[in-house]
Amino acid sequence: MTDHQASSPETLQTLIRQDGFAFVTPETMRCLLAPAGNLADWAAFAASWEQLGPDTYLAAKGRHRRRRHAVFSAGPAGELKRQPHQPHYQSLDYNNLQGGIERWFEPVLPAIADGASMQCILHFCRDFFGTLAPAVRQWHVEVHQFRIEARIGEAGEPTPEGVHRDGVDYVLVLLIDRINIESGTTSIHTPDGELLGSFTLTHPLDAALVDDARVCHGVTAVTPHDPTQPAHRDVLVVTFRAVES
Repeated sequence: MTDHQASSPETLQTLIRQDGFAFVTPETMRCLLAPAGNLADWAAFAASWEQLGPDTYLAAKGRHRRRRHAVFSAGPAGELKRQPHQPHYQSLDYNNLQGGIERWFEPVLPAIADGASMQCILHFCRDFFGTLAPAVRQWHVEVHQFRIEARIGEAGEPTPEGVHRDGVDYVLVLLIDRINIESGTTSIHTPDGELLGSFTLTHPLDAALVDDARVCHGVTAVTPHDPTQPAHRDVLVVTFRAVES
């Protein structure tokens, strides 16, 4: 989708300020990430999605999602600090399926959290979202490693809660890999449901950046291209929420 595809940092900032979201290709994403660090450990970083734990909170919606979770703080001087392991919490206002409870997931492995790729991505987010909201002095940052599995006759649901907001300020969704997967189209909507745009993350480092306070997002179910083979969609989701001083 070209209308909301960013080709430079300036274009990306303009799209998010005007429309609340943007799609970023791998080529542009590499350029955006370069000032923040490097992806020297990308192979190990991507391979860590093989070590995610089951999401046991999906209940009747099926247990085809695996994940790990970590929390960081980002301060005014640019520092990023991992916080003690803690639950992920959303109110029912933002997640009518799994909101209102503390959800404990297995933590992101230290080697992955401290590695070059994760730190590069987090530093990019801190700098970029900080530019969009220069008055914010402190950010609460959450990192989610997701794997959505699809099986014969059982589609995988990247967003089982449907089109939603996360209850934060900004969101980065970064594709790590997709194996033997059909669909998985991201759609962006106004709060009253009007479709603003859609795109499919298909290549590693394809990304969506979203102003969560302004727009809602959802992802269609994924199904196996070859139903006789394993199929999954791996993404990293990073959320930034301003901490009131």
